[in-house]
Amino acid sequence: MAGRLQGKHCFVTAAGQGIGRAAVLAYAREGATVVATDRDADKLQGLGEGVTALALDVLDDAAVKRTIEEHGPFDVVFNCAGFVHQNDVLNCADADWDFAFALNVRAQWKVIQAALPGMLEKGGGAIVNMASAAGSVKGVANRFCYGTTKAAVVGLTKSVAADFVTRGIRCNCVCPGTVDTPSLGERIAANADAMGGLDAARAAFVGRQAMGRLATAEEIAELVLYLSAPESQFVTAQAVVIDGGWTN
Repeated sequence: MAGRLQGKHCFVTAAGQGIGRAAVLAYAREGATVVATDRDADKLQGLGEGVTALALDVLDDAAVKRTIEEHGPFDVVFNCAGFVHQNDVLNCADADWDFAFALNVRAQWKVIQAALPGMLEKGGGAIVNMASAAGSVKGVANRFCYGTTKAAVVGLTKSVAADFVTRGIRCNCVCPGTVDTPSLGERIAANADAMGGLDAARAAFVGRQAMGRLATAEEIAELVLYLSAPESQFVTAQAVVIDGGWTN
């Protein structure tokens, strides 16, 4: 039985770990060929057959354009790269604001801008962007800069979808709650001293989840897969929340 993405060519950023890596494995499992990119090439080991692993810094506009032109055209793009700053409006540094918008928003714009012409030539494509439940969906304490950029991703997504809806292009974003990934582990470690140790810091993240647990990267990747596959061909311009009831 053919996979849901049989014959499709996919492009993924931040594919070395967490949700990005889980999405690459899901795409490949469903028959796609995948270009998996990450700034840290060492993290791209062991992705298996059908996957081309490439080092790519998505903050380098020229490298993004060159990579997509050399390895495309693509049927599916998953913009997964991002960073979570912890701050409020009073202590958000200019450098943090600039970096967050460059990585969380501008990089998605530049990937789409580079990939879209090839998609249009092929007659269609699916774009999935990484947003968050923290942003336009829910205001979260100490996530000022992050939430602002993720709200911008929702606007970017809806704008792209509206402009190209009649030309076979679908653009959606996923809005996860808290996901058990290596990047979350780094944030837990960074807060450990202030919160009474690693166990206490992790318990605080888990404690705000309605289901009493964190999401897995694989659970989020299954939603990304759905939004990438033909079965969701009537879905576009949506910010799809997957947060275990956090925003209920």
